[in-house]
Amino acid sequence: MREKAASFLNSVLGGMCIGIGGVVFLSCENKVTGAVFFCLGLFAICTFGFNLFTGKVGYIFEQPPRYAAFVASVWLGNLVGTGLVGYGIRLTRIAGITEKAAAMCQTKLDDSLLSIFILSILCNILMFIAVDGFKNNPHEVGKYIGIFLGVTVFILCGFEHCVANMFYFSAANVWGGRALLYMLVMTLGNACGGVIIPLCRRLRTAQ
Repeated sequence: MREKAASFLNSVLGGMCIGIGGVVFLSCENKVTGAVFFCLGLFAICTFGFNLFTGKVGYIFEQPPRYAAFVASVWLGNLVGTGLVGYGIRLTRIAGITEKAAAMCQTKLDDSLLSIFILSILCNILMFIAVDGFKNNPHEVGKYIGIFLGVTVFILCGFEHCVANMFYFSAANVWGGRALLYMLVMTLGNACGGVIIPLCRRLRTAQ
């Protein structure tokens, strides 16, 4: 029980880190600058061993069946963490940045579900590259370059990251039936994108 509580707390903290990354992105006028500083979120998660859904889901086929329940709990913890930051920001003097979040969310919610799904797949291909690179790259500098490139590129491309969007939806206070539907599609797309490289790697190894 204590282990599960600690894992959930790490998921909440992971969500908060992504939320803080979202805050700095909204605070920057320049998109490139915002994308670079957003990397702080994944940097902190990897460095401190916090849990992030988009990082954990890529290993779902390499783990026993109970791992799926763990990944689901990570998603929920990330939702709590991003919500704490998103709704917390609305109570501060920098609440004006939530107007930018609202405009971003409107663009996302006006998009088609197919577009959202494809953009989510592409996002988590990059996120797996970043997370797995940090985990397995033998070169210390290479670990952090992977984080920087993976996160910066997915943001500049406009790909959809479900945990980041949990923060934006919270900051903009747009949660509702439509937002939940789009979040579920983003989550499914991220899950599909996250397993593409691991499955291809297994097939290559099996040959």
